[in-house]
Amino acid sequence: MPLLEEGSVPRDCTQTVPVVIIGNGPSGICLSYLLSGYTPYLDPMAVHPNPILFRKLQEAKQLPITEQDLEFLCEGLEGRSGNPVAVLFDTLLHPNADLGFEFPSVLQWRMEKKHNIPHLILGKATPGGAWHAMEGSMLTISLGVWMELPGVNYKDLTSGKRRSVSNDRATPDEISSYYKNYVKLMGLQKNFVDNTYVTSSTGVSQGLSQGLWEVRGYQQLQGDTHVPFSLFAENVVLATGASDSPARLGVEGEDLPYVFHSVRDLGVAVSCHGKLGSSSDPVLVVGAGLSAADAVLCTLNHRVSVLHAFRKRADDPGLIFKQLPKTLYPEYHRVYHMMCSQVYPASPVANPTSSSPSLFPDYTSFPEHCVLSFQPDMHCVMRGSNGVLRVFKVSMVLVLIGTYPNLFFLKEQGQYLGLDPSRPISCRQNPIDINPYTFECNAEPGLFAMGPLVGDNFVRFLKGGALGIASCLRKRLKQRIEKNRKLITEEEGCGRREREGSGGRGGGFV
Repeated sequence: MPLLEEGSVPRDCTQTVPVVIIGNGPSGICLSYLLSGYTPYLDPMAVHPNPILFRKLQEAKQLPITEQDLEFLCEGLEGRSGNPVAVLFDTLLHPNADLGFEFPSVLQWRMEKKHNIPHLILGKATPGGAWHAMEGSMLTISLGVWMELPGVNYKDLTSGKRRSVSNDRATPDEISSYYKNYVKLMGLQKNFVDNTYVTSSTGVSQGLSQGLWEVRGYQQLQGDTHVPFSLFAENVVLATGASDSPARLGVEGEDLPYVFHSVRDLGVAVSCHGKLGSSSDPVLVVGAGLSAADAVLCTLNHRVSVLHAFRKRADDPGLIFKQLPKTLYPEYHRVYHMMCSQVYPASPVANPTSSSPSLFPDYTSFPEHCVLSFQPDMHCVMRGSNGVLRVFKVSMVLVLIGTYPNLFFLKEQGQYLGLDPSRPISCRQNPIDINPYTFECNAEPGLFAMGPLVGDNFVRFLKGGALGIASCLRKRLKQRIEKNRKLITEEEGCGRREREGSGGRGGGFV
């Protein structure tokens, strides 16, 4: 899909794109699927295990789900997302999944071209978003089947790769390949513009009616060629994900060359011959989430010892490991077991910079510790809950304490869109404030948000945003068509009355 050059689009240009989606990860891909005319109906042969929801679905079974009252369908549903439409769409695609069942979807998808809404998806790379940048050998937190998008079974594209009956998780490489192939199989390529960077998205006043959005940026072609563009959109959807900017400790030395903020950097280091090995100083991992656990596992797999520091207690009930079944996530529970059992002694060390016998040979845990500084000589200074300072020489540091979305292309970097406009947007602490059934930003009509930006960090649930947005846009388009039809009918009726009233005087409208 060609982009318009910035200089060729005047400010009063009336040609607009109905929808521009910023971000080409699974959120944007799923929304493109629904906007392209793929329409969900209740499968006439299906029975949903929730009798109340099934009764509601049968009441309007002739209508697509996108034309039904989503708020009504969501009533009484519970799930692991705070967004009710996400819970609804998940239970339609994977009924009773949280109970361990693999019931088939109760939806039947039909291609109805009359429901197509023209749109563009602007992405920094090829379709798949951040999945292309993840460490390829790790396993996803979700089962492979929960990573799939409507219309194409994940297992059909990854035949022969099923690991076991009890553990069917996928690697990021498999998932990114699935999303890339999905776009081709569903015929969505014409909507995607790859290697595109949005630099600004601003509202343009349209008087009393809802304004337009002017989206500016550039497309990176082969080499270092940048082609600027500017286009107008009636609606803009934020589907950028949340992994743009890593959270930082904000301590001295964090910008030193041995301090990193991505598991991928660790993969690069261990793949470089001689850079990290069994004779290296320990790798320090800071953080107690799944990315930190991935870094611990990757480091240990390459026979490098690990120092693992985190602020919470090892038995803190809020740790993510407490929520993961051991049978599905044995490697994460291995890390959690070490976090609890291989703890550095609380007593001070006489000479902390020397090789201490208190360190375990492969992994040592430092609960309730915070990093004070990183020194140029590759020493790290930490402080425990008892106030004792500890200093260790390390070969590499990975600070993995979360990420933030980068919404620099919006005014105030999008901060005014959050539940708390005084704080930066954060997927967990301060997501974008939306209408829970349309996913439209409460602070900005015509601007929508989905995925991690509204708190849905799992692919399984971010698909609900696509359902909510597509439903909203289709209903508005239908209302506009009906309004225009009514106006045309009234004008024709008025003209007819004028001609009849003029009799033979010849003064009517032609």
